[in-house]
Amino acid sequence: MSQLNQRPVHFVMQSQNTSDGDGVKIRRVAGFNNKYFSPFLMVDELKADDKKDYVGGFPPHPHRGIETLTYMMNGHFQHKDHMGNVGELRSGGAQWMAAGQGVIHSEMPIMEDGQLHGFQIWINQPARDKMKPAKYFDFQPESITEKFITETNLLRILSGDLVANGEPLQGPLTDTGVPATVADWKAQAGSTISLKIPSHHNALIYVYKGDVTVSDKSLKQSDFAIMKPITPLDNSHDEIEITSDSDTGLLIFVGEPIDEPVVHYGPFVMNSMDEINQAINDYQAGKFHQY
Repeated sequence: MSQLNQRPVHFVMQSQNTSDGDGVKIRRVAGFNNKYFSPFLMVDELKADDKKDYVGGFPPHPHRGIETLTYMMNGHFQHKDHMGNVGELRSGGAQWMAAGQGVIHSEMPIMEDGQLHGFQIWINQPARDKMKPAKYFDFQPESITEKFITETNLLRILSGDLVANGEPLQGPLTDTGVPATVADWKAQAGSTISLKIPSHHNALIYVYKGDVTVSDKSLKQSDFAIMKPITPLDNSHDEIEITSDSDTGLLIFVGEPIDEPVVHYGPFVMNSMDEINQAINDYQAGKFHQY
């Protein structure tokens, strides 16, 4: 059996403080036009101890052309959309929405006090899916795939599949437009994990707690690492080795890139400016409510 290539860290960026919705404080990393980011578009980390920094939530707003995956580690959120879906996301759970041709939804905290900590991940939809009907599912904590590699080394798979320390694992979400894996690794200092990933897929890592070493590169809290493919062949695989240098938490993203133009305007992500203008016109004409 041949030894797998160790995929190196290509580039490191830091998440930036900003706000969205009704003044919700977040840290954001965006890569709309970075080919090594695809199929992912943006990662928002929502983290606040004071309710004034999150209580306004995200009132009703539209989307077209993307999928969103929201993962709450601490705090409860309620999703409502124009299709009649209502989902209450508990700590440790996730919810997924494919906007397709159009959706209007809100995401509001249903907690009065306490720490809020979670993520919203934007995933691009290929052109063939951007005008399909919208879909929504939620995944409560007990449905998330969990693997204790050791007693202090926990991997949670939210979507897609991942081979960790030689064991294939699959998350509850498998309906993404292209293969897209999102996983959460929590470990005490000195823990290690080895990931086997398809060489033609992109891989990204976001450190939300502690310090880690990824393929001999040191990363700290709020670092976002892009792992550049070595030999992107359909039938080959790479390996990523991660060691926690302190008590650590990080998100792992692995996905099949979408080789299509990306045009982003506010809540819409399409393949051309004409399609963006059509999305704006359709929303202003009330067509989203008809889907």
